[in-house]
Amino acid sequence: MRHFFTILGHEVRMLLVSPSTYIAAVAFFLLMGFTFTTILEQYSTAPQDLSPASVFFNYYWFPVIFMVPLLTMKCLAEERRLGTIETLLTSPVTTVEVVLGKYAAAYLLYLIFWASSSGFFYILRRFAGDAHLIDPGPILGGYLFITVSGLFFIAIGVFASSLSRNQSVAGIICVVLLVGIILGGQYLANAPWLDREALLPLKEAVAYAQIAQHREDFTRGVVDMRELLFYLSGTVLALIFSILSVEAKLLHS
Repeated sequence: MRHFFTILGHEVRMLLVSPSTYIAAVAFFLLMGFTFTTILEQYSTAPQDLSPASVFFNYYWFPVIFMVPLLTMKCLAEERRLGTIETLLTSPVTTVEVVLGKYAAAYLLYLIFWASSSGFFYILRRFAGDAHLIDPGPILGGYLFITVSGLFFIAIGVFASSLSRNQSVAGIICVVLLVGIILGGQYLANAPWLDREALLPLKEAVAYAQIAQHREDFTRGVVDMRELLFYLSGTVLALIFSILSVEAKLLHS
Protein backbone atom coordinates (compact mmCIF):
# COMPACT_ATOMS: atom_id res chain seq x y z
CA MET A 1 0.00 0.00 0.00
CA ARG A 2 2.98 2.35 -0.45
CA HIS A 3 1.41 4.09 -3.44
CA PHE A 4 -2.10 4.41 -2.02
CA PHE A 5 -1.80 8.07 -1.01
CA THR A 6 -0.15 8.99 -4.30
CA ILE A 7 -3.09 7.54 -6.20
CA LEU A 8 -5.54 9.12 -3.76
CA GLY A 9 -4.04 12.59 -4.28
CA HIS A 10 -4.06 12.17 -8.04
CA GLU A 11 -7.67 10.99 -8.08
CA VAL A 12 -8.82 13.87 -5.88
CA ARG A 13 -7.20 16.32 -8.29
CA MET A 14 -8.83 14.58 -11.25
CA LEU A 15 -12.24 14.72 -9.59
CA LEU A 16 -11.79 18.41 -8.83
CA VAL A 17 -11.28 19.18 -12.52
CA SER A 18 -14.05 16.85 -13.72
CA PRO A 19 -17.31 18.52 -14.88
CA SER A 20 -19.34 15.64 -13.45
CA THR A 21 -18.12 16.52 -9.95
CA TYR A 22 -19.43 20.07 -10.23
CA ILE A 23 -22.67 18.89 -11.78
CA ALA A 24 -23.11 16.56 -8.79
CA ALA A 25 -22.26 19.38 -6.35
CA VAL A 26 -24.67 21.92 -7.89
CA ALA A 27 -27.48 19.37 -8.17
CA PHE A 28 -26.89 18.22 -4.60
CA PHE A 29 -27.02 21.69 -3.08
CA LEU A 30 -30.04 22.75 -5.13
CA LEU A 31 -31.95 19.61 -4.27
CA MET A 32 -31.10 19.51 -0.57
CA GLY A 33 -31.56 23.27 -0.20
CA PHE A 34 -35.02 23.02 -1.74
CA THR A 35 -35.80 20.01 0.49
CA PHE A 36 -34.69 21.82 3.64
CA THR A 37 -36.68 24.92 2.71
CA THR A 38 -39.79 22.84 2.11
CA ILE A 39 -39.39 21.15 5.48
CA LEU A 40 -39.10 24.50 7.27
CA GLU A 41 -42.21 25.79 5.50
CA GLN A 42 -44.13 22.79 6.82
CA TYR A 43 -42.88 23.47 10.35
CA SER A 44 -43.84 27.14 10.08
CA THR A 45 -47.46 26.30 9.27
CA ALA A 46 -48.13 23.48 11.73
CA PRO A 47 -46.32 21.67 14.57
CA GLN A 48 -44.66 18.39 13.61
CA ASP A 49 -43.84 15.29 15.64
CA LEU A 50 -40.36 14.76 14.18
CA SER A 51 -37.41 17.14 14.22
CA PRO A 52 -36.38 18.75 10.91
CA ALA A 53 -33.21 16.61 10.86
CA SER A 54 -35.20 13.37 10.95
CA VAL A 55 -37.31 14.50 8.01
CA PHE A 56 -34.28 15.88 6.15
CA PHE A 57 -32.46 12.55 6.20
CA ASN A 58 -35.59 10.76 4.93
CA TYR A 59 -34.59 12.03 1.49
CA TYR A 60 -31.00 10.76 1.62
CA TRP A 61 -31.68 8.27 -1.20
CA PHE A 62 -32.47 10.87 -3.86
CA PRO A 63 -29.06 12.63 -3.93
CA VAL A 64 -27.31 9.28 -3.43
CA ILE A 65 -28.85 7.82 -6.59
CA PHE A 66 -27.53 10.59 -8.85
CA MET A 67 -24.46 11.75 -6.89
CA VAL A 68 -22.70 8.39 -6.46
CA PRO A 69 -22.75 7.54 -10.21
CA LEU A 70 -21.40 10.99 -11.10
CA LEU A 71 -18.52 10.60 -8.64
CA THR A 72 -17.59 7.02 -9.56
CA MET A 73 -18.56 6.28 -13.15
CA LYS A 74 -15.22 7.50 -14.59
CA CYS A 75 -12.86 6.06 -12.02
CA LEU A 76 -12.20 2.71 -13.73
CA ALA A 77 -14.29 2.84 -16.91
CA GLU A 78 -12.43 5.83 -18.31
CA GLU A 79 -9.05 4.30 -17.48
CA ARG A 80 -10.01 1.16 -19.39
CA ARG A 81 -11.40 3.11 -22.35
CA LEU A 82 -8.20 5.13 -22.72
CA GLY A 83 -6.01 2.09 -22.08
CA THR A 84 -4.18 3.87 -19.28
CA ILE A 85 -5.01 1.31 -16.62
CA GLU A 86 -2.73 -1.24 -18.30
CA THR A 87 0.08 1.31 -18.30
CA LEU A 88 -0.63 2.20 -14.68
CA LEU A 89 -0.50 -1.42 -13.55
CA THR A 90 2.82 -2.07 -15.31
CA SER A 91 4.37 0.36 -12.83
CA PRO A 92 5.06 -0.83 -9.26
CA VAL A 93 1.38 -0.32 -8.33
CA THR A 94 -1.02 -3.13 -7.48
CA THR A 95 -4.64 -3.45 -8.56
CA VAL A 96 -5.65 -3.21 -4.90
CA GLU A 97 -3.90 0.16 -4.53
CA VAL A 98 -5.49 1.50 -7.70
CA VAL A 99 -9.03 0.45 -6.76
CA LEU A 100 -8.73 1.58 -3.14
CA GLY A 101 -7.16 4.91 -4.12
CA LYS A 102 -9.97 5.68 -6.55
CA TYR A 103 -12.57 4.51 -4.05
CA ALA A 104 -11.16 6.66 -1.24
CA ALA A 105 -11.08 9.78 -3.44
CA ALA A 106 -14.74 9.41 -4.42
CA TYR A 107 -15.74 8.67 -0.83
CA LEU A 108 -13.85 11.73 0.43
CA LEU A 109 -15.76 14.04 -1.93
CA TYR A 110 -19.01 12.29 -1.03
CA LEU A 111 -18.39 13.11 2.64
CA ILE A 112 -17.45 16.71 1.82
CA PHE A 113 -20.73 17.24 -0.04
CA TRP A 114 -22.79 15.90 2.84
CA ALA A 115 -20.72 17.68 5.50
CA SER A 116 -21.35 21.00 3.76
CA SER A 117 -25.10 20.43 4.15
CA SER A 118 -24.60 20.88 7.91
CA GLY A 119 -24.61 24.59 7.08
CA PHE A 120 -28.39 24.32 6.76
CA PHE A 121 -28.66 23.37 10.43
CA TYR A 122 -26.22 26.11 11.44
CA ILE A 123 -28.41 28.70 9.71
CA LEU A 124 -31.50 27.22 11.36
CA ARG A 125 -29.84 27.38 14.79
CA ARG A 126 -28.64 30.92 14.15
CA PHE A 127 -32.03 32.34 13.23
CA ALA A 128 -34.74 29.99 14.58
CA GLY A 129 -34.12 30.30 18.30
CA ASP A 130 -36.12 27.13 18.97
CA ALA A 131 -34.18 24.33 20.69
CA HIS A 132 -36.74 21.73 19.56
CA LEU A 133 -35.78 22.34 15.95
CA ILE A 134 -32.06 21.76 16.66
CA ASP A 135 -32.16 18.38 18.39
CA PRO A 136 -28.53 17.19 18.12
CA GLY A 137 -29.43 13.49 18.35
CA PRO A 138 -31.09 13.12 14.92
CA ILE A 139 -28.46 15.38 13.33
CA LEU A 140 -25.50 13.37 14.62
CA GLY A 141 -27.26 10.07 13.97
CA GLY A 142 -28.20 11.13 10.46
CA TYR A 143 -24.66 12.11 9.54
CA LEU A 144 -23.32 8.90 11.09
CA PHE A 145 -25.72 6.96 8.86
CA ILE A 146 -24.55 8.97 5.82
CA THR A 147 -20.92 8.21 6.70
CA VAL A 148 -21.42 4.48 7.21
CA SER A 149 -23.84 3.83 4.33
CA GLY A 150 -21.68 5.95 2.01
CA LEU A 151 -18.92 3.36 2.33
CA PHE A 152 -21.22 0.81 0.71
CA PHE A 153 -22.78 3.12 -1.88
CA ILE A 154 -19.44 4.39 -3.19
CA ALA A 155 -18.12 0.81 -3.34
CA ILE A 156 -21.12 -0.10 -5.49
CA GLY A 157 -20.29 2.80 -7.81
CA VAL A 158 -16.67 1.67 -8.14
CA PHE A 159 -17.83 -1.88 -8.87
CA ALA A 160 -20.20 -0.61 -11.58
CA SER A 161 -17.34 1.37 -13.12
CA SER A 162 -15.20 -1.78 -13.25
CA LEU A 163 -17.78 -3.57 -15.40
CA SER A 164 -17.65 -1.36 -18.50
CA ARG A 165 -15.34 0.73 -20.64
CA ASN A 166 -18.12 3.28 -21.18
CA GLN A 167 -18.62 5.67 -18.29
CA SER A 168 -22.26 6.31 -19.26
CA VAL A 169 -23.00 2.60 -19.12
CA ALA A 170 -21.18 2.39 -15.78
CA GLY A 171 -23.33 5.25 -14.46
CA ILE A 172 -26.53 3.51 -15.57
CA ILE A 173 -25.43 0.24 -13.96
CA CYS A 174 -24.70 2.11 -10.74
CA VAL A 175 -28.13 3.77 -10.73
CA VAL A 176 -29.85 0.42 -11.31
CA LEU A 177 -27.88 -1.24 -8.50
CA LEU A 178 -28.59 1.61 -6.05
CA VAL A 179 -32.28 1.73 -6.89
CA GLY A 180 -32.50 -2.03 -6.50
CA ILE A 181 -30.75 -2.01 -3.12
CA ILE A 182 -32.44 1.08 -1.63
CA LEU A 183 -35.92 1.12 -3.16
CA GLY A 184 -36.17 -2.49 -4.27
CA GLY A 185 -35.59 -3.62 -0.71
CA GLN A 186 -38.51 -1.50 0.50
CA TYR A 187 -40.75 -2.98 -2.20
CA LEU A 188 -39.80 -6.55 -1.27
CA ALA A 189 -40.39 -5.87 2.42
CA ASN A 190 -44.03 -5.05 1.63
CA ALA A 191 -44.54 -7.83 -0.92
CA PRO A 192 -47.39 -10.13 0.23
CA TRP A 193 -45.87 -13.22 -1.41
CA LEU A 194 -43.00 -13.09 1.09
CA ASP A 195 -45.44 -13.86 3.91
CA ARG A 196 -45.43 -17.56 3.01
CA GLU A 197 -43.89 -19.76 5.66
CA ALA A 198 -41.45 -21.35 3.18
CA LEU A 199 -40.05 -17.90 2.36
CA LEU A 200 -39.59 -16.81 5.97
CA PRO A 201 -35.73 -16.93 5.82
CA LEU A 202 -35.83 -14.74 2.70
CA LYS A 203 -38.18 -12.28 4.39
CA GLU A 204 -35.84 -12.05 7.39
CA ALA A 205 -32.90 -11.40 5.06
CA VAL A 206 -34.85 -8.64 3.29
CA ALA A 207 -35.80 -7.09 6.65
CA TYR A 208 -32.14 -7.17 7.71
CA ALA A 209 -31.12 -5.29 4.55
CA GLN A 210 -33.74 -2.54 4.93
CA ILE A 211 -31.67 0.64 4.49
CA ALA A 212 -34.65 2.88 5.27
CA GLN A 213 -35.02 1.14 8.63
CA HIS A 214 -31.29 1.55 9.26
CA ARG A 215 -31.59 5.27 8.62
CA GLU A 216 -34.50 5.53 11.04
CA ASP A 217 -32.56 3.65 13.73
CA PHE A 218 -29.52 5.91 13.37
CA THR A 219 -31.57 9.12 13.59
CA ARG A 220 -33.20 7.76 16.76
CA GLY A 221 -29.78 7.11 18.26
CA VAL A 222 -29.94 3.32 17.89
CA VAL A 223 -26.66 1.98 16.46
CA ASP A 224 -26.99 -1.76 15.86
CA MET A 225 -23.73 -3.65 15.26
CA ARG A 226 -25.55 -5.88 12.76
CA GLU A 227 -26.32 -2.84 10.64
CA LEU A 228 -22.69 -1.71 10.78
CA LEU A 229 -21.64 -5.22 9.76
CA PHE A 230 -24.07 -5.07 6.82
CA TYR A 231 -22.43 -1.95 5.37
CA LEU A 232 -18.86 -2.98 6.13
CA SER A 233 -19.25 -6.47 4.67
CA GLY A 234 -21.08 -5.08 1.64
CA THR A 235 -18.27 -2.57 1.10
CA VAL A 236 -15.57 -5.23 1.32
CA LEU A 237 -17.42 -7.55 -1.08
CA ALA A 238 -18.05 -4.78 -3.63
CA LEU A 239 -14.37 -3.74 -3.56
CA ILE A 240 -13.20 -7.35 -3.88
CA PHE A 241 -15.46 -7.82 -6.90
CA SER A 242 -14.11 -4.56 -8.36
CA ILE A 243 -10.51 -5.77 -7.99
CA LEU A 244 -11.36 -9.16 -9.51
CA SER A 245 -13.22 -7.50 -12.37
CA VAL A 246 -10.25 -5.26 -13.23
CA GLU A 247 -7.83 -8.16 -13.14
CA ALA A 248 -10.14 -10.33 -15.24
CA LYS A 249 -10.44 -7.61 -17.89
CA LEU A 250 -6.65 -7.26 -17.95
CA LEU A 251 -6.22 -11.00 -18.50
CA HIS A 252 -8.62 -10.96 -21.46
CA SER A 253 -7.25 -7.77 -23.04
